[in-house]
Amino acid sequence: TSNADLPPGDPVMYQLDVTLRRGQNLAARDRGGTSDPYVKFKLGGKEVFRSKTIHKNLNPVWEEKACILIDNLREPLYIKVFDYDFGLQDDFIGSAFLDLTSLELNRQTDVTLSLKDPHYPDHDLGSILLSVLLAPREEQREATMLMRKSWKRSSKVTFSIPVVPVLMYSTSLWSPVSADYNPMIILQCTFCSLLWFQTQSLRLSDLHRKSQLWRGIVSITLIEGRELKAMDANGLSDPYVKFRLGHQKYKSKIMPKTLNPQWREQFDFHLYEERGGIIDITVWDKDAGKKDDFIGRCQVDLSTLSKEQTHKLEMLLEEGEGYLVLLVTLTASAAVTISDLSVNSLEDPKEREEILKRYSPMAVFHNMNDVGFLQVKVIRAEALMAADVTGKDSDPFCVVELNNDRLLTHTIYKNLNPEWNKIFTFNIKDIHSVLEVTVYDEDRDRSADFLGKVAIPLLSIQNGEQKAYVLKNKELTGPTKGVIYLEIDVIFNAVKASIRTLMPKEQKYIEEEDRLSKQLLLRNFIRMKHCIMVLISAANYISSCFDWDSPPRSLAAFLLFLFVVWNFELYMIPLALLLLLAWNYFLIVSGKDNRQHDTVVEDMLEDEEEEDDRDDKDSEKKGFMNRLYAIQEVCVTVQNILDEVASFGERIKNTFNWTVPFLSWLAIVALSVFTIILYFVPLRYIVLVWGINKFTKKLRSPYAIDNNELLDFLSRVPSDVQVV
Repeated sequence: TSNADLPPGDPVMYQLDVTLRRGQNLAARDRGGTSDPYVKFKLGGKEVFRSKTIHKNLNPVWEEKACILIDNLREPLYIKVFDYDFGLQDDFIGSAFLDLTSLELNRQTDVTLSLKDPHYPDHDLGSILLSVLLAPREEQREATMLMRKSWKRSSKVTFSIPVVPVLMYSTSLWSPVSADYNPMIILQCTFCSLLWFQTQSLRLSDLHRKSQLWRGIVSITLIEGRELKAMDANGLSDPYVKFRLGHQKYKSKIMPKTLNPQWREQFDFHLYEERGGIIDITVWDKDAGKKDDFIGRCQVDLSTLSKEQTHKLEMLLEEGEGYLVLLVTLTASAAVTISDLSVNSLEDPKEREEILKRYSPMAVFHNMNDVGFLQVKVIRAEALMAADVTGKDSDPFCVVELNNDRLLTHTIYKNLNPEWNKIFTFNIKDIHSVLEVTVYDEDRDRSADFLGKVAIPLLSIQNGEQKAYVLKNKELTGPTKGVIYLEIDVIFNAVKASIRTLMPKEQKYIEEEDRLSKQLLLRNFIRMKHCIMVLISAANYISSCFDWDSPPRSLAAFLLFLFVVWNFELYMIPLALLLLLAWNYFLIVSGKDNRQHDTVVEDMLEDEEEEDDRDDKDSEKKGFMNRLYAIQEVCVTVQNILDEVASFGERIKNTFNWTVPFLSWLAIVALSVFTIILYFVPLRYIVLVWGINKFTKKLRSPYAIDNNELLDFLSRVPSDVQVV
């Protein structure tokens, strides 16, 4: 039966299962007479699905599935097809509408939609083939039955209700209903509103839980490529690899001028489906200033791999040449949970004892990736910003993130002082991670509105203390409206955390793309200039000693020079750095540290925030810069190099300034060990051990990931911008 006769206020939630089959005779938008098509589904102006891109094909086959929740069948599904253009604005191919009221419930239907362009209605732009299945949501039915049972149980209670006009809620509008002299009308209207709100809240909470709690972790190590296709005029390529599992994406580093690249990169994806999933892998050749060349693709079907076992895969590239060598491991995940305040692991003596035992000093060599345990209580927020159309309320929910782990609370509707009372637990892989808690306003018609954010380094957390955190803006450079109350506990193994500090840092796969910013470029230039000026000042100081500008200082420097050169031993280098750390620690402890707070970086960040606001307003206008992608890419590269160099110098300075005490203590331990080793062990033996280790590393562990312990350590030290 058709859904055309459904009443407009029908509160039933529907699930639309769509399989995007293929496209036929799509319009060519590229110079070569082809297109690189992909498809977007939109509902109520909000994008709900985006397909992968099929390159150089006018009859693409996708076979991708999407599950879309529908609460208003009279709102059609808007389907748009685009041609992907790297670095430029994507070309529009055509669009179509799917009328949901014409679909039959619980019946699979094949649909062919002809694509049209409103500006050229007579042009034949091809067609899209879909399979659709529309069905009511079972969760909504269960919630309705639960509310009905609750209503029956409470029907014997006597109510005393004043005679007042009541607002009855509909999914489409608010309308005043007169309830003069009839208490039952008031009861029915109140119950309808309560039923809708409770069902809506229960439904969203259920969906959040189903979509966010991952059932396992897919650990992928990209080892190498073999015999890749040459895409450049010199007979070589500059290959990099893109991975995608659902909404999760990862991009490898670029290996210049090689057909047999050695990546040695490791990263993790979350596994949400019990039956596994498919990882899409594409290989590209980097071309500066123009569209990157496609080398080949392959897929990994996780449902065919056994769990708790490392699989070495040699994947043949389709639509191209060569192989990729991967290591893939599937492991179960039980460390991430969501619960109410009544279910508290750390308040249960047995569970707390078990957690403390798991991270005790005796368990150092058990599961080196499991560094610690984090529990976050999201209690409530106060005085939030009003983001709804009325300007009086918001529908707030919280997103709690730790690196790539991301969990959500339920939504509290029409409330600026929400109480969530939820507990989140995470597995800590790196004690130098930053916990991010972001508050959003849920909006059914478009993406959620940002209300505020806090970022808390794990090492700065005081266990068991409920604190009110002032919400900040997206860049964390200034406050916004509202506070959030959190109680956080961190339990970790210090030895594991120290060892993990010397390993590569986990890379986030959800990151904003770099964009050209005049203010950011200026900021990085000033930071770089500041680091260079420090070196120039040191050189001028030494030069002044040579010139005897201050005789006492020059005499002391001369005697020190004679003593050090005559008695120099290699162990004195780490000893000097050790003394510098100890001296700065003494200044801090004794209260004699008179270093001024760096307000220059704060001022630059505030200016940059204002520029970002202007950029956001102009982002929808595709200007001339989009056509000059080559220039932009060079500028972004220069901007990032300045940032890297400046950050490197600032991190060295902040190590000795005790900005992060844990890391400074770790440096003291390491320098003490190096000093003792260099004092007692001849240099030739140290060089011999280092060389043997380097030469035999590949033989002992063929798939080991190359890393530099010193650079990995410095990557954990915050730069001046991160400190601010």
